[in-house]
Amino acid sequence: MEIRLADGQTISAEEGESWRQVASRLGIPAVAVLVDGELRDIRDPVQGRERVRFLTLEDREALEALRHTAAHVLAQAVRRLFPGVKLAIGPAISTGFYYDFDFPQPISRDDLPRIEEEMRKIVAEDLPVERVFLPRPEAQKLLEKDGEIYKLELLSEIPDQQISFYRQGEFVDLCRGPHLPSTGLVKHFKLLDLAGAYWRGDATRVMLTRIYGTAFARREELEEFLKWREEAKRRDHRRLGPQLDLFSIDNEGIGAGLVLWHPNGARVRHEIESFWKEKHFAAGYQLIYTPHIGRANLWQRSGHLEFYREGMYSPMDIEGQEFYLKPMNCPFHIAIYKTKTRSYRDLPIRYAELGTVYRYER
Repeated sequence: MEIRLADGQTISAEEGESWRQVASRLGIPAVAVLVDGELRDIRDPVQGRERVRFLTLEDREALEALRHTAAHVLAQAVRRLFPGVKLAIGPAISTGFYYDFDFPQPISRDDLPRIEEEMRKIVAEDLPVERVFLPRPEAQKLLEKDGEIYKLELLSEIPDQQISFYRQGEFVDLCRGPHLPSTGLVKHFKLLDLAGAYWRGDATRVMLTRIYGTAFARREELEEFLKWREEAKRRDHRRLGPQLDLFSIDNEGIGAGLVLWHPNGARVRHEIESFWKEKHFAAGYQLIYTPHIGRANLWQRSGHLEFYREGMYSPMDIEGQEFYLKPMNCPFHIAIYKTKTRSYRDLPIRYAELGTVYRYER
């Protein structure tokens, strides 16, 4: 079987060989692999003539696998420290990773140092991370034995009959990967915060505890990120707004996220809006204003009710007709365009609006 490497070189691989075995023969300390631009697990079997790039920890593209493995180290540490905890999901994200847990008893930020210390022990153990596939009945039995109700729900949505798990020491998790070869490679990490998160993002489901963290291949990158994060905290609008008397938010009396602009803030906002208008006029845009609500059939035609209903507020009944607060401006702009016949000579037509949109984002 022939493989085409990213540098154009073609090499041979044996049937059933893994990417890890091929990388080892080439003398590359690979931790993951890009196959036709898609991140794959280094343990996966070689398949066909594909364009391949082996990734080491120094490659930015390997960061997802590093952080995903860090999430599993976090889950393993939590399992050791809090018997009876139930696992939900734990992906890599742009700033690091998180894992959602259902704890028997609430935890607080004061618990994070203890969890982090247990994670360091797991890293020091340098546990091999193995990928195993179980037949669906066996996978179901394993998750039922551990009472992993959230994993069982995820399993029910996987169409495959062979189910992917990852194992490191005593810890086994339902997961499609990819992951690093061992826990010892997760050297530079930090737990950042915890928050509440509804299971599957559904406010009608149970509230879980989400623990956030980050991880990098080099200590310098971690330290730089933590400095940036502290600076971002100092510049946080939720902190600066009240300090500078720009705005306030009354969660109890008015509602979370509903901003009251004070005179100082209104002046700043006016200057920003004036600058915005100046730039848009210079670029050939025409300023328009549109309503804050529209009839249901408008949002039906635009596709919002079919594809974005969960992000919209509940309808209002006005004289027997359903109206919705607008989540976007564009259907109104199209309505203005359609008010008369246009010629190609009119194009391009550029509309701009400082429109308030209402999205039920959770």
